[in-house]
Amino acid sequence: MKNLFKSKKIAIIAFMVIIGVSCKKNDAPAKPTQSITEIAVATPNLSILVAALTRANLASTLSKSGTYTVFAPTNDAFAAFLKANNFAKLEDVPLDLLESVLLNHVIGTTVKSSQLTTSYVKTLAKSAVSTNTLSLFVNVAGGKVVLNGGIDNGGAMVKNPDIMANNGVIHIVDGVIGLPTIVTHAAANPNFTTLVAALKFNPASGFIGILSGTANSPFTVFAPTNTAFGDFLTETKYADLAAIPAPLLATTLKYHVVTEANVLATSLKENQIVNTFAGQEFTVMLAGGAKIKDANNRLSNIVFTDVQCNNGVIHVLDKVLLAK
Repeated sequence: MKNLFKSKKIAIIAFMVIIGVSCKKNDAPAKPTQSITEIAVATPNLSILVAALTRANLASTLSKSGTYTVFAPTNDAFAAFLKANNFAKLEDVPLDLLESVLLNHVIGTTVKSSQLTTSYVKTLAKSAVSTNTLSLFVNVAGGKVVLNGGIDNGGAMVKNPDIMANNGVIHIVDGVIGLPTIVTHAAANPNFTTLVAALKFNPASGFIGILSGTANSPFTVFAPTNTAFGDFLTETKYADLAAIPAPLLATTLKYHVVTEANVLATSLKENQIVNTFAGQEFTVMLAGGAKIKDANNRLSNIVFTDVQCNNGVIHVLDKVLLAK
């Protein structure tokens, strides 16, 4: 009788082990079987995106094996984009522009929403002025994923994240992400609010229009952070931007801009003399870390490089350059 109970006990344990193993196997998430394109085709709210991808010969690319992240604009987002740019229908968008805009929504690696951080990522879209691909500014502050400053800045916000495909991931967004200018990227990054305020401070200067456009482009902009501007005000003893004489502010801003050049970090050289939009020079120094020596022999560190825009490139400074 004891052996019988023992046999039953062993049988029950074995049965429970089998059930446990089966449950673990069943709990494992099934691998996605559809490609990014197939998922988009099956999603009614992405029908215009599918039509755009097909017209630009990108639908087949996103059907193949790979590791893509696609920020997918809804039909409403595309309708708003067409209206804002005076296109009656998708077919009116020039094909080269459509391809660039679509590739500006694609990253070449698979990135889930939980892996996104507040930083710049590279899209697959080439800049109009460089073979360097366009940068996309991701901001995850406040628990939301905002791209290039959101729809009010020509960007978008993720509304439905992490739709997994067998060749990457889709994040559905509420806007078509435009090709970013220098001003677009400056306005998108909270670290540049003082710089943007300075650019807007004297509308007659036309800085916003200049750095948003293509005349004298491409631009290379050495952009001081908010902290850099705060230190600048302390150093120069001006109470705020309004206290800085307009000619001095204009010269200072121009001193951070190089026209007709998309100078990437790899092109910078030791003791390179750089001519600026202000008509004054500064010197690039690379020993001990990339920095700039301005006309007053003050040193500013280049703390981030190669934020690629469609009309130029931005490098980030930790100190405002001061012209003579």
